[in-house]
Amino acid sequence: MDSDPDPNLNPPVVDPAVTSTADDIAAMRIRGAATIADAAAAALATQAERSEAPDPAAFERDLRAGARELYETRPTAVSLPNALRYVLRGMEGETVTALRASTIERANRFRTELEQAQSTLGEIGANRLRDGDVVLTHCHSTDALACIEAALESGKRIEAIVKETRPRKQGHITARQLRELGVPVTLIVDNAARRYLDEADHVLVGADSIAADGSVINKIGTSGLAVNARERGVPVMVAAQTIKLHPDTMTGHTVAIEMRDEQEVLSLQERAEIESPSEESESRSTAVDGNDDEDSSRSESDLTVENPAFDVTPPRYIDAIVTERGQFPPESIVTLMRELFGETTAEPWEE
Repeated sequence: MDSDPDPNLNPPVVDPAVTSTADDIAAMRIRGAATIADAAAAALATQAERSEAPDPAAFERDLRAGARELYETRPTAVSLPNALRYVLRGMEGETVTALRASTIERANRFRTELEQAQSTLGEIGANRLRDGDVVLTHCHSTDALACIEAALESGKRIEAIVKETRPRKQGHITARQLRELGVPVTLIVDNAARRYLDEADHVLVGADSIAADGSVINKIGTSGLAVNARERGVPVMVAAQTIKLHPDTMTGHTVAIEMRDEQEVLSLQERAEIESPSEESESRSTAVDGNDDEDSSRSESDLTVENPAFDVTPPRYIDAIVTERGQFPPESIVTLMRELFGETTAEPWEE
């Protein structure tokens, strides 16, 4: 007589809405830290709402499988696993009905807090800005802009020095949005930052992610700017929502630095011009050593282009990290991480 199949052997069921969201994140049709986090939380809520799991164990297994599918699309995007952690750690109950309700409530709470986070952060950051201050910015950060916008709304006059931020010139976006707010802007080339620090009252930047020791991972050039600002006595303020905190770093994980396409720095035509000597210089080289075999054997690999997207600013160069939960000295940010995410020894989608 055959025994009933073990329900634990049944494969987990992932709702199509989760798979669709995962595909959109992987293809970058959904992009931006807050947008990715919001979409992930919404997908888990949909999975919980539609779940036909026969028992609590199956419900939890299915939801973790959905979270794992979402996580694997962009494992280095800090806001994505943070959203998943928040929702899964609020999954409570002894029945499917209770688990469903707690998961949906947790996801909705996350999305509401996320929607309000930037405006709250902006109000907190604006308190550090005085009437008539000049801020120097790097790259483009909506969190940093929220601080300036809140300061303007409180009646303060703010001016900005904006680094253009090569190679993609995100500073142009910052300059345009600041002008739309009526802020006087001086746009400068990146290498002029040290010169213009004497005219700045604050350096104001965002963050791609923040490590447990208070180090800030942000657009390449942030670290050098912070070092120069410390030399000049200009305070450095980092504006970042808590979805940018990187709890994995509490257990010794390092943050991977993305290397971007070299053609953002050097086009194929420019590479060819560098690697192909002119006829005059080539004939000169041949006349000197009488041997062009070595030149002909040189390959394109002799010219290497490095284009890191981010760098790491040590906490000693940062005066404050401003979040929607308040402002913190960088060394104490780990306390906030523990409060929000607990001691991360195992990811909830792997339990």
